[in-house]
Amino acid sequence: MKKYIQSIFADLSEELSYLKNTDLIFMVPKTNEHGDISTNIAMLLAKELKKKPKQIAEEIISKIKYDNSAICKIEIAGPGFINFFFSNSYITYILKEIITKGNDFGKSDKNAGRKANVEFVSANPTGPLTVGHGRNAVLGDTIATLLENIGYEVEREYYFNNAGRQMRVLGDSVRLRYFQILGDQIEFPEDYYQGKYISDIAEKLFRQHGDKLRGEDPEGIFKSAAELEIFNDIKNTLSRLNIGMKNYFNENSLYTDGKIKSVLEEFKAKGLSYEKENAVWFKLTELGAGQDKVIVKSTGEPTYRLPDIAYHKDKFERGYDLIVDIFGSDHNATYPDVLAGCKALGYDKAKIKVLIHQFVTIMDKGEVVKMSTRKANFITLDELIDDVGNDVVRYFFNMRSMTSHLNFDLDLAKKHSDENPVFYLQYAHARIASILRMTSEQNLNYSLENLNMLSSEPEQNLLKKLYQFEEEIMLAAENFEPNRITNYLEELAASFHRFYAECRVIGSETRLAEARIALITATQIIIKNGLTLLKVSAPEKM
Repeated sequence: MKKYIQSIFADLSEELSYLKNTDLIFMVPKTNEHGDISTNIAMLLAKELKKKPKQIAEEIISKIKYDNSAICKIEIAGPGFINFFFSNSYITYILKEIITKGNDFGKSDKNAGRKANVEFVSANPTGPLTVGHGRNAVLGDTIATLLENIGYEVEREYYFNNAGRQMRVLGDSVRLRYFQILGDQIEFPEDYYQGKYISDIAEKLFRQHGDKLRGEDPEGIFKSAAELEIFNDIKNTLSRLNIGMKNYFNENSLYTDGKIKSVLEEFKAKGLSYEKENAVWFKLTELGAGQDKVIVKSTGEPTYRLPDIAYHKDKFERGYDLIVDIFGSDHNATYPDVLAGCKALGYDKAKIKVLIHQFVTIMDKGEVVKMSTRKANFITLDELIDDVGNDVVRYFFNMRSMTSHLNFDLDLAKKHSDENPVFYLQYAHARIASILRMTSEQNLNYSLENLNMLSSEPEQNLLKKLYQFEEEIMLAAENFEPNRITNYLEELAASFHRFYAECRVIGSETRLAEARIALITATQIIIKNGLTLLKVSAPEKM
């Protein structure tokens, strides 16, 4: 419906020049009394044209050329809204398109030929993925899927560092647990990794090597064995959520391949770095920032900014048209320096989209579950999947805006009732499948011949909701908002359940039954397509 109105206004702008450079906003009214599509363009133009909004609206309506079989009425409402009402016959046309395209309905080739890199999770291999990593993982994978849906060739990427202090501590944590297995009295430092997974790795090394590792350096076999074990666990956990990475990028390669050195040389050549107090500083003030920042400490160790700038330089050199970074809110104050560095090197920082998600709180029986990663009293992502299932994990992590703190309610997640949105959607899909099995047994199938019979309010409301799917998917992808899909699907399921309560399929007159079968068939397709984008299953039976 919006596409048709947009085409009308595109034609109209040739006659009314003031529409040409105006951002046209079309809204779906909350009530049927205000039409199917509405625009406030007359109010937006009032100041510029020095006319009353209603006068502008009247002029626009008088010039509009439209198909009477598509639009049955145009009204001016309130201070100057223009409301469009579509005919029933036009609205039912969507069923033909949905049923014809099936699983492809909602896909777009708008960005065909363009490449995108989506970097997410990016946890260093020091322990299992936690629920906090889970939100990042699911959001990142869903955004990658949405970008693929609108034509991008997407590479999912995991960036990690297997060096530095935290990895040295990891290796030594395993070494000390190994000594304890050998019977040595060891005082285990509080700031070392406390999780049972450390003891499990040490136990495995003991089974393989006995006491032969007493003289080994903590950064040798202890560290390498821990890294391998933990990374395998991370990959297995992601696999359980149907997440597979195209690239695993090791930060250390930026050093070994000379890319860190190259960035330092470029900054020096451009006069964007200087030495002070035995450290190297990045001249961010010349780039509009409030203060310069250290990029190499006096110890010779780079700060996070330098490898991150080199990493993004590498991404640009790989030829991506869109670079998406997904971080937790602890990165909120740090990424602007990296973007400034990319711009200073001559790259288009507009190609980089940084997405910051808020943290997750696990709620159990109305109480907050307190967690600490270092002390190992956290809930792993695997434990969460075991507890509530991967469908619920993926859906719940997607169902709130990433800019909002997420309370993951375990009690709600486990419910098999309409209160649980996952159950609510899957039940709608399964209910339609059940109806279609029964109609098939009665030799009833859908027909697109008498769709004009779908004239009741529940039928029309369901049809109009189906129209919104393509736009919601496009907006979700372009605005990086997976929660738009969950919100839409829940509204669609609610519309279907209202239709089901008021409009019988089995037992209706044959032509009406066939039209209603077409309606629920299309609804089932949309529910499944939406759940597929979220990588949530759409069961035929429940």
